[in-house]
Amino acid sequence: MSRLHEVFAEAKAEDRAALIAYLPAGFPSVDGAIDAILAMVENGVDIVEIGLPYSDPLMDGPTIQAAVEAALLGGTKIRDVLATVEAVAATGAPTLVMSYWSPIERYGPAAFANDLAKAGGAGVITPDLTPEEAGPWIAASDAAGIDRVFLVAPSSTAERIDVVCSITTGFVYAASLMGVTGVASVSAAAPLLVERTRPSAGVPIAVGLGVSTAAQAHDIAAYADGVIVGSAFVRLLLDAASASEGVAAVGRLAADLARGVRRT
Repeated sequence: MSRLHEVFAEAKAEDRAALIAYLPAGFPSVDGAIDAILAMVENGVDIVEIGLPYSDPLMDGPTIQAAVEAALLGGTKIRDVLATVEAVAATGAPTLVMSYWSPIERYGPAAFANDLAKAGGAGVITPDLTPEEAGPWIAASDAAGIDRVFLVAPSSTAERIDVVCSITTGFVYAASLMGVTGVASVSAAAPLLVERTRPSAGVPIAVGLGVSTAAQAHDIAAYADGVIVGSAFVRLLLDAASASEGVAAVGRLAADLARGVRRT
């Protein structure tokens, strides 16, 4: 059992869903991102997704796009992403990288998997990597001993869900809706998507896209193993008058969400 799976098991034993938070590396700065993520973990975030800034983030809405653009303009590189992983993983929280496939392909799948493992990373979420093209990544991640996370969506057929689950080793990312991040609500299709995915998933299922409040987190915790929150954290940092105010704000939201994911 990987550390990632241990955390899901610990959350289940406490009758709650695991709380998963996303923030891109390098935003508002490399150190600022680390400070913000550490505040999230200190206030109840169980698992962290660190975004690898990329110039063409197809799945991301305007909030995350703004943060990623700022990170890129600030000169954030893959070495900064790995340094962020190392700093966060030192807390004991399983730390994943969320990245589009192109940067990993350019870096080299085996090299990226190995360097991530050396930094203490738990795995990678690849939102745009299709199962048909995942062979090199499956081999590289298996060799490095890190987990793979793939996505299912409301439009996924039963056959597609089977295929995605067959190559996923970390958790299945259930995208609650069709579209980009940053929407204000969770799709009503999310419970059915999780129900449809359960028979094929030998790993936990976490729901993301549209989650921003403790009430939404509580609703999702009733049927999913994990709750993923990203844009709500990023928005607080974008709106903060100072870095310290941003860190305090994300800490408060993390604490609120941590209460929300409890089922009782």
